[in-house]
Amino acid sequence: MTAAPTETSVVDNVGKDLFIGGQWRKATDGKTLPVYDPSTGKVLCEVADASPEDGKAALDAAVAAQPSFAKHPPRERGEILRRAYQLLIDRTEELALLMTLEMGKPLAESRGEVAYAAEFFRWFAEEAVRIEGGYAVAPNGKGRFLIHRQPVGPALLITPWNFPMAMGTRKLGPAIAAGCTSVIKPAAQTPLSMLALAGILAEAGLPDGVVNVVTTSDSGGVMEPLIRDGRARKLSFTGSTAVGRKLLEQCADKVLRTSMELGGNAPFIVFDDADLDVAVEGAMLAKLRNIGEACTAANRFYVQRGVADEFARRLTEKMAAQPIGRGTEEGVVIGPLVDEAAVEKVSSLVSDAVERGAKVLTGGEPIEGPGHFYPPTVLSDVPQDARVAHEEIFGPVAPINVFDTEDEVVAKANDTEYGLVSYVFTQDINRAIRVCEALETGMVGLNQGIVSNPAAPFGGVKQSGLGREGGTVGIDEFLETKYIAINV
Repeated sequence: MTAAPTETSVVDNVGKDLFIGGQWRKATDGKTLPVYDPSTGKVLCEVADASPEDGKAALDAAVAAQPSFAKHPPRERGEILRRAYQLLIDRTEELALLMTLEMGKPLAESRGEVAYAAEFFRWFAEEAVRIEGGYAVAPNGKGRFLIHRQPVGPALLITPWNFPMAMGTRKLGPAIAAGCTSVIKPAAQTPLSMLALAGILAEAGLPDGVVNVVTTSDSGGVMEPLIRDGRARKLSFTGSTAVGRKLLEQCADKVLRTSMELGGNAPFIVFDDADLDVAVEGAMLAKLRNIGEACTAANRFYVQRGVADEFARRLTEKMAAQPIGRGTEEGVVIGPLVDEAAVEKVSSLVSDAVERGAKVLTGGEPIEGPGHFYPPTVLSDVPQDARVAHEEIFGPVAPINVFDTEDEVVAKANDTEYGLVSYVFTQDINRAIRVCEALETGMVGLNQGIVSNPAAPFGGVKQSGLGREGGTVGIDEFLETKYIAINV
């Protein structure tokens, strides 16, 4: 019988070095970076801190492996992903504990993320053998068109700290399925989940050099030279809009293909005919999933006047009742934010709103350490000029404002540079269709508080991103279309 994983065992069992060309290796200068437990502030371990030279070695390995992997049979690429999927499922408990230790989310959520992450491998295992081209007769009848889909080439992948495993599989799944090699850089706060994933892919039979993992405290210093190198042909990034803009500027130099999953400022709209039980439950999911540290988190709550007081009362009761603590503790729902800077940002947004006239219905003050905790918070009467109405919160804060008409709330919801996701609660099907079509977001949750699904296209419009991840279109981001003209 296998022993239950312990905090020490899961940390000890994961690789701490760079994974380049199928080998674990130290940083060339021997430097390491600490990985912290955000619930205690203590160091969990040290991992290799890559230099630009290490980044180049990773790209060299990816470039060298690209020609042979592009020819790797699609069925076998799919089988590698399918084996990796099963390994993720089989090791859910240790992977979930590892994720909770480095990121802070409660174990129940970490288990959910492992399942979600694994589904991207299963989905793209099936897509690997469905890469289709075409054959057609030219309109004049004198020639033929042959349409071929080929891997775009070596890819650079940059993932965030909030979903440290799922954001890796969401990029690696389609890249591997399409026949692309890659260099992937996880966030410095949460490198362990990605290092564990690298080990699993190797165990599943992925050829050496296809996936190369570079951990570093100097993201710009390591990745910018790789972007400007010219040998990589694709960049996929998940993170803030501000960083995304800089990366797009860098990619322009070599005209890299880009996928950008950037920030969000999701409106959560409750009409007066909504089922309030459903709306409040949806609000809890949309706001508190991942402790509010999600680009899809509900950021601005707009509630129609007739149900505003009752919705606020119910939401406040539920938010105030959520158990707070270390994510490894039984029954905990709200873990720590990722670091002290995150707590300071949330505190600043709440303070600004209160100074401008917002009322605190619950929470509103950071919790003293150890650890980086902020309680679930509900604000009412939040003015439109408050920073919290325009900036991504990334914390468990629900700012509520009241609206009267459909046109008014659609205008307010669209009054942002972001356009990732929105949530709409109404039992009027005609209104639902009108509002969902009018909202300027790439995704809409209609009477539900979660939209993410590996089988659906994930992505935003405006300054929330470019391209889509997941669904039948997710693999397209890693494929080029070649037209071959045939004279008959």
